[in-house]
Amino acid sequence: MKLLTLNTHSLHGSDWEQKLEWFVEGILKERPDIIALQEVNQTITAQTAENVLKEGQTVVSELVQVKQDNFAAQAAYRLRKMGMDCFWAWLPVKVGYEKYDEGAAILSIGRKIRKTAVFPISKTWEYQNWRTRAVLGVQVEGCADWFYTVHMGWWQDKEEPFSEQWEKLMAQIKNPSTETTVWLMGDFNAPDIFSDQSYAHICKSGWQDTHITAKEKGNDFTAAGGIDGWKDILPDEDVKGLRLDYIWCKPEQEIVSSDIVFNGERGHIISDHFGVIVEAKERGR
Repeated sequence: MKLLTLNTHSLHGSDWEQKLEWFVEGILKERPDIIALQEVNQTITAQTAENVLKEGQTVVSELVQVKQDNFAAQAAYRLRKMGMDCFWAWLPVKVGYEKYDEGAAILSIGRKIRKTAVFPISKTWEYQNWRTRAVLGVQVEGCADWFYTVHMGWWQDKEEPFSEQWEKLMAQIKNPSTETTVWLMGDFNAPDIFSDQSYAHICKSGWQDTHITAKEKGNDFTAAGGIDGWKDILPDEDVKGLRLDYIWCKPEQEIVSSDIVFNGERGHIISDHFGVIVEAKERGR
């Protein structure tokens, strides 16, 4: 089973359609089973999506309509055109950069989504508040595992501290058991260069960092140093790269490999974040 997570930072810049094509190209090459996406945007003023763009969608929120340039809808549509059975769900979370409906999405390749879960992890769930954070989870046919796409806040945020969001996340997710594996996939804003902050907090909670435990692994960094949100936090302005994006699981699983994608070496760069792809040994299907 292959899992991929990416903060898409979608629609930013005039070349976003090219980046969408590169994303689809990468998915066709890597063939992940589950894709967790964050900062999945659509333009607030865009036209409502045509029905053909909504094929394969599991609706998890009626807050806003899917628009024509929704990154998840467009990616799923293109993957279906290329012969991939793509099922997907998109959760609008907040207004981003004053012009986007920003959300989270999960794409399932080849397996229909059969159950979903949606819940906030921030104290606020106001759509106009940039600090709002919410999580989307799915179960897919033929698999008991739960997959969550997660975008956390910062450890240092006094209004919405990471530690409180983490506790809300832990209170909401399905209890891991020997029969059910929980996968937390996304942008955790948790660089491992800080020994006593968010990364350590997750590890102390008993979650497996699949990149660390993988039998084979490639590059480490999931973002260049000094990206948006980190320029004023890093202890050294010369930091070359950060690990912000992870795939965590519980209980511990056998991880065959882990690598970084969409980083200019393994796929084109399409975001200010790179993707993480993990291959895990899947128990009975």
